[in-house]
Amino acid sequence: MLTALRRLASTWVAKLLFVLLISSFAVWGIGDTIRNFGQDTAVARVGGTPIEMDEAQAAVRREMQRLSRQVGGQFENDPRIRRAVAQQAIEQLVLDRVLRGEARDLGISVPDEAVRDFIFSIQGFRGMSGQFERPVFENFLRTNDMTEGTFLALVRADLARQQLALAVRSGATAPEVLTRPLLQWQLEQRSAALVTLPLAAAPEPPAPEEAQLRRFHENNPDRFSTPEYREASVAVLTAERISREVEISDADIAAAYESRRNQFETPERRALAQVLVQDEEKAKAIAAAWSGGADFAAVTREAEAAGGQALELGSLDRAGLPFPQLAEAAFGTAVGSVTAPIRTDFGWHILKVESAEPGATRPLTEVRDQIRTDLTAEKAADLAFERANQVEDALAGGATLAEVAQRFNLGFAAIRTDANGMDPEDKPVELPVIEAARAPLLRAIFTAEKGAAPRLAETEAGFVAVDIKEISPPALRPFESVEPLVREAFIAEARRRSQEERAAGLLAAVKGGKSLADAARESGFGVREVGAITRDQRDGAIPPELLAPLFELKANEPTMAQTQDGYAVAQLLEVTRPDPGTDAAALARLKAEVTQAMAGDLETEYVAALRNRADVRINPRLVDNLAQP
Repeated sequence: MLTALRRLASTWVAKLLFVLLISSFAVWGIGDTIRNFGQDTAVARVGGTPIEMDEAQAAVRREMQRLSRQVGGQFENDPRIRRAVAQQAIEQLVLDRVLRGEARDLGISVPDEAVRDFIFSIQGFRGMSGQFERPVFENFLRTNDMTEGTFLALVRADLARQQLALAVRSGATAPEVLTRPLLQWQLEQRSAALVTLPLAAAPEPPAPEEAQLRRFHENNPDRFSTPEYREASVAVLTAERISREVEISDADIAAAYESRRNQFETPERRALAQVLVQDEEKAKAIAAAWSGGADFAAVTREAEAAGGQALELGSLDRAGLPFPQLAEAAFGTAVGSVTAPIRTDFGWHILKVESAEPGATRPLTEVRDQIRTDLTAEKAADLAFERANQVEDALAGGATLAEVAQRFNLGFAAIRTDANGMDPEDKPVELPVIEAARAPLLRAIFTAEKGAAPRLAETEAGFVAVDIKEISPPALRPFESVEPLVREAFIAEARRRSQEERAAGLLAAVKGGKSLADAARESGFGVREVGAITRDQRDGAIPPELLAPLFELKANEPTMAQTQDGYAVAQLLEVTRPDPGTDAAALARLKAEVTQAMAGDLETEYVAALRNRADVRINPRLVDNLAQP
């Protein structure tokens, strides 16, 4: 048998099988590489230079953190926001590459001294001394998830871009031939005769006949039709709902309390005054005088005479002091006492402890409910994503929404509703969400397609799956059921038509050669003159609907407009165009504004031209991945 096997192994067939077997194991071992061969792993490329996924993810993360800090509790991290933020972050990285390439091609460089001086000038990196402080800088880097090298590279690139932008913007200037007419246009005033015809003052129309009402009903189906109704099954998965299943033990609460103890501690705070000078001997003299009873005004004079400064630091905890030696001295000195001079990179500090607030720790018994709520929300959020995957698998396996809702404890409703959440009897439908989530859920229902298989999707209302059973398009309600509404609308339309005809009659009379005052007097209407009308009039002296038309008229020309409560007719009486040269301050201000606007337009056009010239390629598949939570 062994001899036969050896003879078989020496044949070309056996050797071929060994080669295939080895190749299959090799491919299996590097499967990811084989599958990704030929696929671009860069989110975008600018002139061949890649923007890799990790750089794009960091940019998106920083932007999301910035939005969260700016908006606070109102920030909603939903899919649409993530998508918009991802696209904006990619576009910013693309423009950064484009401008960086242009700066390189033009030979623009930024020396280290310029980078250092710029960073030292940033107000947010300055401490209590008014100078750059590294602990503050490092805290900024940690908060924004950046390394020092990354930040320095960003500053260097930004300074190079600023040189480009300033070169382009410096060519913008607003000429007098533009600013003087523009200022005259802005300051122009007009006076007009005005007649208003409110609908409430329209004569009572004759009682309509039934035939008139029926025709009105048929000719205005949009007013008297039912809305679109959708019959749907809806399943909703929310962390709030799952939180009812979460159980938090006393041991969990105790462990969380220990791990988060700093959240419940209020550190000791001390009100401090500080003197900072550069000379040690002068610092000792000031410390002695201050300890001997000199008041703060006298100490301030001594500090300034020594080329230093004195200031009240206010109430601070240990973390609020930029150097450990300052914290040790401030919190190791009795209230009312003055420290010995303390040396730091900025000079010699003398601190006086003016008052102290002792620290405190909230006991577990006081914060137990808060911790329970926090832990419940955290575990519910984790469970929600796990359960969403389970629900998706069940739906893909053919389960109905009702079945998965019962199996996985989802909110469920079978409803017939319009886009406003009202049923055919004009009563609010019951939806399986809180009141604040009704609108997002209704949007999901009215954007779903009939016949599409239900799939769980993340929305502002939570994870939602919708199965559209039937769509009932708008239908004209029977006349008998809406006759009172038809009658009311018919009369309102008759009044509107009456006032429109009367306003049109006045307009025609003025165009025929009469003044508006004469035409109004003959028709029994009151007329008033309004003067000093400006383009941005906001005092209600004239209907806002008339402002734009009025400033397009020539002297004695009339105009007419429909207003919120009826109609208005105006006749231009006089145009006052002031001399722009009499208001030098306004002219200078406008020139600065126009110059700034022109500079901004030049820069925008320049950047757009550079981007169009660059070979920019964006990978939409990876952008979609980037927008995922």
